[in-house]
Amino acid sequence: MNYKVMGKFISQILMVESAFMLPPFFISIFEGNLRVMFGFLVGICVALGTGMAMFWACRNTKMKLYAREGMACVALSWIAISFFGCIPFVVSGEIPNFLDALFEMVSGFTTTGATIVTDIEALSGATNYWRCFSQWLGGMGVLVFVLALSFGQERANGATIHLLRAESPGPNVGKLVPKMRTTARILYTIYIMLTAFDFMFLCFGDMSPFEALCSAFSTAGTGGYGLMNTSMAGHSAYTQVVCTVFMFLFGVNFSCFYLLLLGKIRTVLKDRELRLYVILVACSIVFIAINIRNLYAGLGETIRHSAFQVVSIITTTGFATCDFDQWPNFSKSILLALMFIGGCAGSTCGGLKCSRVLLLLKDLRRKMRKMVNPQRVEVVRFNFQPVSEDVLEGTQTYLVAYVAIVLVSFFLVALNGKSMMTSISAVATCFNNVGPGFEEVGASCNYAGLSVLSKIVLIFDMLAGRLEIFPMMLLFTRSMWRHR
Repeated sequence: MNYKVMGKFISQILMVESAFMLPPFFISIFEGNLRVMFGFLVGICVALGTGMAMFWACRNTKMKLYAREGMACVALSWIAISFFGCIPFVVSGEIPNFLDALFEMVSGFTTTGATIVTDIEALSGATNYWRCFSQWLGGMGVLVFVLALSFGQERANGATIHLLRAESPGPNVGKLVPKMRTTARILYTIYIMLTAFDFMFLCFGDMSPFEALCSAFSTAGTGGYGLMNTSMAGHSAYTQVVCTVFMFLFGVNFSCFYLLLLGKIRTVLKDRELRLYVILVACSIVFIAINIRNLYAGLGETIRHSAFQVVSIITTTGFATCDFDQWPNFSKSILLALMFIGGCAGSTCGGLKCSRVLLLLKDLRRKMRKMVNPQRVEVVRFNFQPVSEDVLEGTQTYLVAYVAIVLVSFFLVALNGKSMMTSISAVATCFNNVGPGFEEVGASCNYAGLSVLSKIVLIFDMLAGRLEIFPMMLLFTRSMWRHR
């Protein structure tokens, strides 16, 4: 294990994070909130100072990463930015308990949106900006952003692909163009453009520019942090529709947007994962709307709430326009299933991803056919391209690890003494980076009442779910830390 190259990379991450703390620092100055201003000043100084010290200590190390260092860098970087990112909360007293502040920051960067804050509207504008911006930054990936800016002449040594594979959601990571650095830039360009459009449309509604900016950050990152205790319920029908549309768009694989820009519309329309995503959303909206038709005054309102919650849950955003915990069990069962499925690979969503669900179903069909005819030779195809056995094996391994972590986490969280639905939905929403669950962690509640053990378990779940499990799991293996 090359510890110096890891230290050099993490130091860059910390310095970038300190720069991102400047806007909320200036917002606190504008608000005249000296306590919050001091909190962000301390956070900037500690993150920048630590980053500079680490960079100086590792300054003569060449940035040459292999798969093992790439996995470790990703996992440790996300832990580091969460640790240093929560310092302003603690110092300012906005969230005085360190574990709660760490939970809030991890939830932000992993775009989970599970909050321990009981009164969001009592927080300062600077704190709310930092909460929402952390979701935007974590949506596409902190390391993807750094890759788009850094590495210079060293980018050709293969370091970028190891980092991008470890951080990007989905069963496989490919290049949009030959150079990974250019791919990262394309992804962030599309991400910024969609965020800008979202912000513009939200400004036409009942939101102020600041509210629209923070909401656009949370929508783009599919995170779900809002500025109101009632989430999106207090906003107009127009604003809710805009959020529904853009949550859906951010749940689509970003390579589809790139293909659209190239004019390859037919290729996008043939994408199997996109088709499954659209079908799941459409069918879920119809079924839930039929099931809850008696709860709302008109058909339009029923469809609006159904569409908003379906899209919010499958994209793992976590916004809410109503307390869906009061819906019939059939509707809640659909939402619980969507929590596990998630959106498309290559998007800002959590969950298993539609591509993995497709691959698992196709592989299951192949094996069942082979049971009937052992001599049959069949290749699993995805978007008309053959899928390698390595990808299929990796998908199966991911599913085993996924189920194992969910079960172990559920047993540990159940020690908290909460109801079974509270415990299982807390694990499901945190591991799949959704946010609100059911009962005591529902849309109208929060995670403040959970025990210390439960919060620690859920912090791990949020990080493992966002980083596709393996980078976090490998931190606990002996072979990861052996010298070559």
